[in-house]
Amino acid sequence: MLGAFARAFRTPDLRKKLLFTIGIVVIFRVGSLLPTPGVSYSNVQQCIAVSAEQTTALGLINLFSGGALLQLSVFALGIMPYITASIIVQVLRAVIPHFEALHKEGQSGTAKLTQYTRYLTVGLAVMQSATIITIANSGALFPGCTVPIIPDDSVGTIMLMVLVMTTGTTIIMWLGELITERGVGNGMSLLIFSSIAAGFPAALSSIAGSNNGAQKLAVALVVILAVFAVVVFVEQSERRIPVQYAKRMVGRRMFGGTSTFIPIKINMANVIPVIFAQSILSIPMMFVQFGNPEDPRVLWIQQYIADPNSFAYNAMFVVMIIFFAFFYTAITFNPDEVADNMKKYGGFIPGIRAGRPTADYLDYVITRITWPGSLYLATIALLPTLAFLFMGVTQQIPFGGTSIIIVVGVGLQTVKQIQSQLEQRHYEGFLR
Repeated sequence: MLGAFARAFRTPDLRKKLLFTIGIVVIFRVGSLLPTPGVSYSNVQQCIAVSAEQTTALGLINLFSGGALLQLSVFALGIMPYITASIIVQVLRAVIPHFEALHKEGQSGTAKLTQYTRYLTVGLAVMQSATIITIANSGALFPGCTVPIIPDDSVGTIMLMVLVMTTGTTIIMWLGELITERGVGNGMSLLIFSSIAAGFPAALSSIAGSNNGAQKLAVALVVILAVFAVVVFVEQSERRIPVQYAKRMVGRRMFGGTSTFIPIKINMANVIPVIFAQSILSIPMMFVQFGNPEDPRVLWIQQYIADPNSFAYNAMFVVMIIFFAFFYTAITFNPDEVADNMKKYGGFIPGIRAGRPTADYLDYVITRITWPGSLYLATIALLPTLAFLFMGVTQQIPFGGTSIIIVVGVGLQTVKQIQSQLEQRHYEGFLR
């Protein structure tokens, strides 16, 4: 593998792409450390130290920002507004015929959907930045911390902070698109990868610094490596449905007669169901933070729903992951559309008639594949967290298996792209 990396850097155009990608990631990480104007950096660090053991309702955004949210930096929102906007646009395809028509138009329609996603990202960034600044100013972002995070909470300062954070989100979106166009891999995914990976050393050092730190660190590394192995195996697994194309004569030449397959991954939804479920379950946490602590309803929600260690919370988490796995798979993979395209180009599944029987067969296979995929997601999302809680570790890897799934998925995708470019130049690549 080291030799493959050396060959990649010896290839001039591939070296330029790799260095460009690394440079953009460095810029992104530097921006994550720059404090937003109006924020007291020393007070923020003090509050982070005081509230280190407490779970915040904004953990998902903090995960994708690489800890920049709690720092209230220029890139505090991270890539989360873009992710949310992309998911909303994909969901709207299923309910708004115009969006689905744009999707079927090809490149021009996709460009319009991308433009809609950008506009929605800016709108979400304005709302999220205003919400986070309000939470920080009220003291709910760091419970138990008494020092002011925003010393000057005038209207002008607040508006400036909202503008800076929103601009930071648009810059992140631009940097991600630059990586996709001129670098290696998917830009947005790589930025998420760098954000999550940046939190790993601090999480592991906190484990090592606790009681019996060496023993807990060894167990944590074993758990993480085991989860890595399982995730790599499952993410690479797929069901291949054979497809045969009929032979046809065009003039004196014969076309078709080729055999191919439709690859169906066990986990087609990737980590999206976990993100959906975690986002919905963060709403009760927000309600508890802003509600009256003496209200019986708030106390009940805090005890049974908003507590990540409770049975009810984890049960709802699992149910939501399974539901959203089926929901997102149904949106992204349309058996009727695939069957119509196969019929149009003379393709058929051996033993299955073209048209409606093919669509029914694909739907049957997708349903059977999605069940183990959704259970796998729920298990991976819960097991690392439960293992760390069993060891008495509170500063675990953020959201346990969620971050590991993202890191492994993005890493595999990037390595495959580099390998394909090496193979184009008659190199062996990473996999031999």
